[in-house]
Amino acid sequence: MPTPAEKPAATDLPVSDAIKRRWSPMAFSGEPVELRKIATLFEAARWAPSCFNEQPWRYVYATKDDGERRMKLESLLGEGNAWAKEAYLLVIGFAKKTFAKNGKENRFTMHDLGCADGYLVLQAVDLGLISHQMAGFDDKNANALLGVPDDFGPGSMIAVGYPGDPSVLRPEWQTRQSAARSRAEQQTFAFHGTWEA
Repeated sequence: MPTPAEKPAATDLPVSDAIKRRWSPMAFSGEPVELRKIATLFEAARWAPSCFNEQPWRYVYATKDDGERRMKLESLLGEGNAWAKEAYLLVIGFAKKTFAKNGKENRFTMHDLGCADGYLVLQAVDLGLISHQMAGFDDKNANALLGVPDDFGPGSMIAVGYPGDPSVLRPEWQTRQSAARSRAEQQTFAFHGTWEA
C-alpha cells in the first residue's frame, strides 16, 4: 500500500517496482539520512554501465550538517528550486569530458553520468528515500565554486531525503507535487526497424 508520499506509476506493462515508485516530489522533511544510506546511493551509481568502463562520473555532495559546504551547493540553486534546500542531501553530478586513457573527447560522457544518476535515484526508492533531479541551478559557476576541474561538466543537481509535508510548499509547488503522473505512449518514441514520425 503506497504512503501519502508515494505516487506509483500506472504502467501499461509490469516493470521493476523501483521504477514504478520513483518520482520527483518537492516536499522534503530535512530529516537526516543515515551515512550508510548515502554511501549506498553512490555504490549504486558506481555500478552503472559506461563507455569503455570509463566511469566518467564524479559527485560533489553535502548534507544539511555540512555548514559552508552545504551553503555553496544551496547558493547554486535557482529560485524555482528553492524548495530543494529542505532536502537533507544535495548532490551535483559531473562528467569527465575526455577519456582518461587517451585524452580524446568522450561524446558519451553525459549519457554515462545520466545512467549513474538513474541508478542512484532508483536506489533511493529501495532505501525509503525520495529524490528530485534538477536542471535549475547555476551550472556555469558550479565548477569554480566547488573546485571542480574544467575537464568535468556538470549534469544535474539531485535533492535526496525523506518525504516532507506538501502543505508547507508554495501553492504553485503544491500543484506540481500533486499533479498526476503521465508519460508519452510507447508508440510515440519506440520504432521497430525504422523511424516513424
